[in-house]
Amino acid sequence: MKILVIEDEQELLDLMLRYMKREGYICEHATTFKDGYKKINNYKYDCAIVDLNLPGGDGLKLIEILRKDMPDTATIIISARNTLDDRINGLEVGADDYMTKPFNLSELNARVKAILRRKTNQMSNELVFKNLLIDLDKRTVVASDNIVKLTKKEFDILVYLARNKNRVVTKDSIAEYLWGDYMDDTFSYDFIYAHVKNLRKKLVQNDCGDYLQTVYGVGYKFISN
Repeated sequence: MKILVIEDEQELLDLMLRYMKREGYICEHATTFKDGYKKINNYKYDCAIVDLNLPGGDGLKLIEILRKDMPDTATIIISARNTLDDRINGLEVGADDYMTKPFNLSELNARVKAILRRKTNQMSNELVFKNLLIDLDKRTVVASDNIVKLTKKEFDILVYLARNKNRVVTKDSIAEYLWGDYMDDTFSYDFIYAHVKNLRKKLVQNDCGDYLQTVYGVGYKFISN
């Protein structure tokens, strides 16, 4: 699961990131309204944890954008604003949950898991495109009744592209989705090229057709028409 934490209090941010990474999440972060806006406009997340009092703007606006443009992304507000009106306003704007500071990190983790479970139960466990079936629970792919054997990264890339069908997905966003903040300065996009090349070859070899379109200089698009 990939989580975005938007929080300007550095000490709290560091604690949250360390804790959530230990719990197995891929974590990214932003410390200002502007940086948070860039993140949610360029990348997709399973959950966003958003502070309201941010340098440069109100976190409620980010929640509104997420609810409109990424309705599948779970959202949790964390804030020192603790009046009943604040909590009601945050939930009415579209947040899935509201936690007032200070809070326990284990409780935050429990709430993230609960929301993601509800979101997952509301979504189909299968992605189906003509002769291609992707089972998200079993992590299997069937093309024209043939089982396609994919590596973990190939499967993750296919799911990411399929969930963003008919949209251009940049190499940056794929890299961020797969590796998050674990990317370093030596990262090469050749890895993504190789994974996509192998993925496309396996689909075509199994009479699936070519769902993957290369957008040169930018990234890739999953064509579902």
